[in-house]
Amino acid sequence: MTQPRPDYQPLVRPPEDFSGPALWFAFRNGDIAIVNNAPAANGIPLPVCTDPAELGLVADTRHYLGLYGGQHCFATELAKDAPLPGSLKLQGLRSLFGSVDESLAVLAGRAFQIKEWDRNHRFCGRCGAPTVQRGDERARVCAACRRTSYPPVTPAIMVLVLRGRELLLARRVGADASRFSALAGFVEPGEELEDTAHREVREEVGIEIDGLRYFGSQPWPFPHSLMVAFTAQYAGGELRPDGVEIGEAKWFAPEDAMQRPHTASIGWRLINTVAGKLVRGEEI
Repeated sequence: MTQPRPDYQPLVRPPEDFSGPALWFAFRNGDIAIVNNAPAANGIPLPVCTDPAELGLVADTRHYLGLYGGQHCFATELAKDAPLPGSLKLQGLRSLFGSVDESLAVLAGRAFQIKEWDRNHRFCGRCGAPTVQRGDERARVCAACRRTSYPPVTPAIMVLVLRGRELLLARRVGADASRFSALAGFVEPGEELEDTAHREVREEVGIEIDGLRYFGSQPWPFPHSLMVAFTAQYAGGELRPDGVEIGEAKWFAPEDAMQRPHTASIGWRLINTVAGKLVRGEEI
């Protein structure tokens, strides 16, 4: 039986009586500090302590994230040149997705986005004056003009197009010859998600779609996206990859569309869920 995922409760400020220990999402640029060659506490390969200094870490910033499975969580940016203790090592954040519980990987992505937003908004984008953190919400406010900045979220769509039992997958220009996935693209200002889906499919491979159906969504911290996935039905046109973003596109039988190895991406779930249903003769 699948184990329930730990509940995550997002919060902005730790309780006044906080005394630790806490789970620390400690970053240096795009890498995260994980436990090195040692059993991780409760299966979580991240440092656990009241203060990073206990482990010999030098933290430049600290951001309270809330409670994960009842445990306090913080995000921090490590000092650039301070050595890392032997008990920890730096690992690319992307590699965490698929190697730990998905809820923990998603929280790591949230932690990364929050600390990056904070680092990039120390000064006002309107007047250049310093900004300060607000205590009641996740925001930075300009001390001079009072402009408020919030962590950005960039919506993007993904569309898996069906033609009977066939699935349309595409390979991006420059990607490995075997790396095919569903079509995807960013939402433009003023667009509805449905508009983006039709536009992206038309621009990237030259066909029309209808019967758009929501599949699911996933936050993706590269850099700060929210991917919203759909299925759609082929409605006409000839496949013509644009040659700019898409180098190759073709129709796959569901048996051939199934993708391995398992990853935590919504693209993997979308393709394998739909292909699996087609193979089993289930309704999409």
